[in-house]
Amino acid sequence: MIYKFRIILDLEEDVFRDIEVEGNSTLEDFHNAVSQAFGFDGTEMASFYESDEEWTQGEEFALFDMSETGSDVRLMSETYIEDILDENHRNLIYVYDFFSMWTFFVELADIAEKEDGKSYPNLMYVHGQLPDAPPVKKFEAEDLSENMEDEDDFDIDSYDDFDFDEHWN
Repeated sequence: MIYKFRIILDLEEDVFRDIEVEGNSTLEDFHNAVSQAFGFDGTEMASFYESDEEWTQGEEFALFDMSETGSDVRLMSETYIEDILDENHRNLIYVYDFFSMWTFFVELADIAEKEDGKSYPNLMYVHGQLPDAPPVKKFEAEDLSENMEDEDDFDIDSYDDFDFDEHWN
């Protein structure tokens, strides 16, 4: 069977690639196809993560096992696409280069019959250009200032409220 994917860069602008791969391909084969489709050389660390419809990150499938015991994580090279994705489990998160954190949403669009004479993986469609640098992740922190309404007139900038000598050394 042929698995057809849309791989979307986590960015405000639309940047995505549509790729077909054989279901009996490993996630490592898929990683190579995705990294090439976006113009990466494929030499950086990368992982796929199972995901639900809300894009919650689940189990990791790593390119290499970096754990101390050598068996704590599932490897891309040992995991086949058809074993983890189907009509009910359609989403993955793909992270390329853990220093830059290029993050992609991978959505299974269709499962179809293999076409004679066609080679796979197949880059079907390209939309948008990859930016020069990965998008900056914006994490929203809870505003704690509302919860700290001058409890007991505590002044965080005053050392007198602490039980130690500020010039102890």
